Amino acid sequence: MMYRRNIALLEAELGPELVALAPEDGVCFGFNAVAASVWKLLERPRSFDEIKAGLLAEYEVGDEQCGNELRVLLADLQQRKLVRMDPR
Repeated sequence: MMYRRNIALLEAELGPELVALAPEDGVCFGFNAVAASVWKLLERPRSFDEIKAGLLAEYEVGDEQCGNELRVLLADLQQRKLVRMDPR
């Protein structure tokens, strides 16, 4: 499965964090540094393993912890309809 952005957002970086606005409905989102990294990685569709590899290269975190926390983050982004999963 591939993860991809589901919506176009207007974005502004605030240091390592990101603030984004959905222009159609005016909803604002705040991304912490890790969520901002994931959002940037999703500029093109990526698999879970590709996203995790990007995070492991950027942050000092163990493989298992990274995978567990990434699953939670992606589920939250899907629930907020910011990210979707599609077959390859």
